Amino acid sequence: MKTVAQILKSKSVDTVYKVRPSDSVLDALTLMAEARIGAVLVSEDDRAIVGIFTERDYARKVALMGRTSVNTPVRDVMTSAVRYVSPEQTNEECMTLMTQHRIRHLPVMKDGELVGLLSIGDLVKAIITEQQFTIDQLENYIMGGSAALVGTSSSRPS
Repeated sequence: MKTVAQILKSKSVDTVYKVRPSDSVLDALTLMAEARIGAVLVSEDDRAIVGIFTERDYARKVALMGRTSVNTPVRDVMTSAVRYVSPEQTNEECMTLMTQHRIRHLPVMKDGELVGLLSIGDLVKAIITEQQFTIDQLENYIMGGSAALVGTSSSRPS
């Protein structure tokens, strides 16, 4: 099972996008669209994470509530109770946390510092990669075992 640190190293893009609580929802959505991401962290400064703003927050707290993206600050609609993980945790632990709390993004913190952000897609990709490796190893074992047996039977003296 891969650790969060291993998954972060394998990501092609390691940028963590942030907005300020006072930024408009439109600003956050524009950044998310440009970066092709589903969430941004909300930070007063570059260190303290005060929330996370996701596509789900927009759909449920802006669009459905009749608010406007231009006039609504992120602080009014962000999720304040941010769950996070450490680099030592496993993919399985992250998936369990995401499933239990119905979330799709997990900030990664080490010694109080933000070191990355994992999405459900990152975790699924890591699982698929691990499973494919296992499949390849089993196929090699089976094919190698079959070849050895075939080789042995054909080389027997008659």
